[in-house]
Amino acid sequence: MNQILELREKRAKAWDAAKAFLDSKRGADGMLSAEDAATYDRMEADIVNLGKEVERLERLEDMNASMKRPTAAPLTEKPMNSRETAKTGRASEEYNTAFWNAMRNKVVNAGDSSTLKIGEDDQGGYLVPDEFMRILVEKLEEQNLFRRLAHVIRTSTGDRKIPVVATKGTASWIEEEALYPESGVTFDQVSISAYKLATMIKISEELLNDSVFDMPSYIAKEFARRIGNAEEQAFFTGDGSGKPTGIITDTNTPIGVTTASATALTFDEVVDLFYALPIPYRNNAVFMMHDSTVKALRKLKNGQGEYIWQPSITAGAPDTILHRPVYTSQYMPEIAAGNKAMLFGDMSYYWVADRESRSFKRLNELYAPTGQVGFLGSERVDGKLILPEAVRLLQMKAS
Repeated sequence: MNQILELREKRAKAWDAAKAFLDSKRGADGMLSAEDAATYDRMEADIVNLGKEVERLERLEDMNASMKRPTAAPLTEKPMNSRETAKTGRASEEYNTAFWNAMRNKVVNAGDSSTLKIGEDDQGGYLVPDEFMRILVEKLEEQNLFRRLAHVIRTSTGDRKIPVVATKGTASWIEEEALYPESGVTFDQVSISAYKLATMIKISEELLNDSVFDMPSYIAKEFARRIGNAEEQAFFTGDGSGKPTGIITDTNTPIGVTTASATALTFDEVVDLFYALPIPYRNNAVFMMHDSTVKALRKLKNGQGEYIWQPSITAGAPDTILHRPVYTSQYMPEIAAGNKAMLFGDMSYYWVADRESRSFKRLNELYAPTGQVGFLGSERVDGKLILPEAVRLLQMKAS
């Protein structure tokens, strides 16, 4: 934690130095010389690298805490009595043991096969144990920015109808003993489906036979990295065909601001985007953009001559613009003609629907000639913005 705080403070000081350099080197036309511009770019690159190192250390700290967390609640009372029930199904220790025996191809007794029938899927794989499912979800949240901000639900069906308010009722002033005016609320429905996302993980037979190889941790990390990245990309820019509908590509997501330039932003346009979002959603709203967009915003000032981008020096807290958190993703469009380069809104109105559980299947023969074993991992998930008015986009001018 001390190292993280030191790096955040170092980044804040580096930003102060970069601002001072930028202000002192601007010419009468507000521009920098080529030499000074190169120097500033190096200073800015150092700030970006410090920020990335802070994020890495914070993720490492979260993972260390997760690994140290007990896998079950401590025993603080008497052992289970006749009125209590043991964990069953995929939450049981028997299922957990049978599952990993199957993944290592070590079915130690006939009971394993019958135990695994609880979690058989329709393609010959097995649903993961409940405890491992929790670890997978935690690691997906580490890899996928969207899962940390969106509203995540679990569903057991392929299609879920979500009721949303289409029109709101109003109140009216009336005379004493006058009739109350009717002003009803109408509801619409948003449908969330389930799309399959899969990956194949290969592990050498030597590693599988090594008793010290932590197979669950390796699979959880690799699965989360691949699936998490694919999810985040789809949640931003998915076209809804065989994958979720992305918040950027959804035609229902309102455009709050269209810039005057196809290649540059102004402070006024960022302010316009802020106020384009209705008041009820601003308190929980965040900015989302590509790293390169943050770089462009670092040079913008408000009417008091202060830079609008502010680095955070508090551990775990994001940077801010106009006092609202800023999150970056490689899957947000960059500043270019016609692109939707910035998003501001309450992301809890983007719903991520996980269907049932993740499943894994071992492939014994496919990679046998190379001494490897394949593991197919899959999930079924969808995502959709259920209340478009909670989000606004900034779109660059078309060229």
